[in-house]
Amino acid sequence: MAIEHPSSALRVPASSRPYPMANPGYGKRSAPDQQPRCAGDFMLLPMRERHIAGFIDQLPDGAAMDVKGLAKQLPLYGQQAVGSALKALSVAGYLRRVRCLVTGEGGQVRWVFRTFWSRTARDNEWWSALVGAERSQPMVAEPVAVRPVTDVVPQQRAPEPVPPVLEGDSPAYAALARLGRVDARLALSAADCAVLEPLAAAWFTRGVDADYLVQALVAGLPAGVDSPVGLVRRRLADKLPPQVAAAPVPPAPGATVRRVMMECTKCGVPGRAEALPDGLCRACRQPAEGTPEASVELPAERDARTYVAELRDLLKAP
Repeated sequence: MAIEHPSSALRVPASSRPYPMANPGYGKRSAPDQQPRCAGDFMLLPMRERHIAGFIDQLPDGAAMDVKGLAKQLPLYGQQAVGSALKALSVAGYLRRVRCLVTGEGGQVRWVFRTFWSRTARDNEWWSALVGAERSQPMVAEPVAVRPVTDVVPQQRAPEPVPPVLEGDSPAYAALARLGRVDARLALSAADCAVLEPLAAAWFTRGVDADYLVQALVAGLPAGVDSPVGLVRRRLADKLPPQVAAAPVPPAPGATVRRVMMECTKCGVPGRAEALPDGLCRACRQPAEGTPEASVELPAERDARTYVAELRDLLKAP
């Protein structure tokens, strides 16, 4: 009779080939005050979540944490399964998605996307405090050294180069034209880009850049997209970021200004930490009836201790 091994980590020989890294300043970031690694980490989680949590825990800081990239490194699970597992790990208190609007030298503004990971499950109050602390810390976006980690699947292909912006193209039109190269499910025609250009342009008036717009539109896509132009039109309207202050206090010369907010682990919509309990927006906490996750209870407030107790009861069931 087979006996399930209680450990969460993958027990395979380590590979000398590195895991794909995100751009400097992006990707995985380890949360502070974690417990040391042990064989019992994540053992109370379901098998899929345990497997993926053990894999993420071994990744170095700066590793790419997008759903597509993780799915390419985890041959047992597809993108939909990985996305559902990340949502469950967010509810359990192991991770949060955070975005930082950084103003550096020369007044250049850009968004930095990070996934904070804690081997020790945390409650919503702890994560809210961490996001608040990030606002007061300086941003240092230096290149991250590549280190080998456990990896037993073929290396993924290099990302497609970003197409050059043609003379006369607006930033909104150029960003929409990039969508199909980032994810083929959102491939738009020239006519589609022209129709959606005014909606995309409204995002740029709120202080975002092309990378922010593209990532927000491709995050959490369904397995099949019947109408790319329809889906993009709806997301442009539904995910429109909030208006920032028109006249912020100018920073001191050479100072770094940061705006930090949490984002929904599943769909990527931004918001204040208190508005995203368990790292999820209201829509993702309450799936529509008839969906595979509709029967899963996702209460607005649940701490890690309660969640672990529920998992322990499930393991005891025959």
